[in-house]
Amino acid sequence: MLAANMQRKWILAAGIVLVILGVGGFFLRGRLVPSQAGLQIETTPQSTVFLDGEQVGTTPYDTVKGPGETIMRLVPISTNGGLAPWGTKITLTSGVKTVVKRDFGETEAKSAGEVLSFETVAGKLAQLAVVSSPDSAQVVVDGEVRGFTPIKVSSLPVGEHKIVISRPGFADREINARAEAGYKLTVEAMLAEVEEEKKDDGDAISDEEKSADGEKALVEILDTPTGFLRVRMEPTTQATESAQVDPGETFTYIEENEGGTWFKIEYEDGKEGWISATYAKKVGEDSSSDETKSEE
Repeated sequence: MLAANMQRKWILAAGIVLVILGVGGFFLRGRLVPSQAGLQIETTPQSTVFLDGEQVGTTPYDTVKGPGETIMRLVPISTNGGLAPWGTKITLTSGVKTVVKRDFGETEAKSAGEVLSFETVAGKLAQLAVVSSPDSAQVVVDGEVRGFTPIKVSSLPVGEHKIVISRPGFADREINARAEAGYKLTVEAMLAEVEEEKKDDGDAISDEEKSADGEKALVEILDTPTGFLRVRMEPTTQATESAQVDPGETFTYIEENEGGTWFKIEYEDGKEGWISATYAKKVGEDSSSDETKSEE
């Protein structure tokens, strides 16, 4: 009887996670003994699961095994084919169930998902850690902006929380999770790139179209989590980096993509590139101001 009561108390402390993605979702309730670790995997579409090189089943997959590092590989089962397999190394922790969610796309860049895990922490507070791929994604918890990934929230009220992870050019990831006292919830999110429609040359929003009465549009670089902003050859985070610019600098505005999420600038004489509009704003200066800037 005493052992049964102790087991019930342990179960209540294990924590509950609810993940909602679109209209689907699943409910996880930890039921592990302290010497074991749990692993739950869900994918869209169904996939074959490999752990440490061994085929162990198909999704949805739920197992209990010893703690430690495990190399996981998921191969989508699709009649159409053309979906990108995915693998990663995960660390299974005693008394904790790690949850993996993956939505396969044609390429890894167009795929999305997350890995959720709990670990014990000192004290009676609940904690949250969020990392993402790509990084520098905005994290909003219960409608409040908490910062950009990677981020750690050292004190979080116990109970249900809505976590939204977003970045320009990528589909938002929304997670509803329950924070438990004495545990840190770690969220590793993979964001899917959103393909943007290319505009015809005649549709491009040009510097001349934005100018009026001799004014010339400029772009000012805003503060960034990294202290600089990458300039890329195309309006996507997957494109090659061509330069870096600093907050407070201004550059000649050339055009923007259809969604307005990227600005094309002239960052050096005769050199053009794209920057994220999240960390930049358009400002109007007259021609003389622009000439002065060029001399600097």
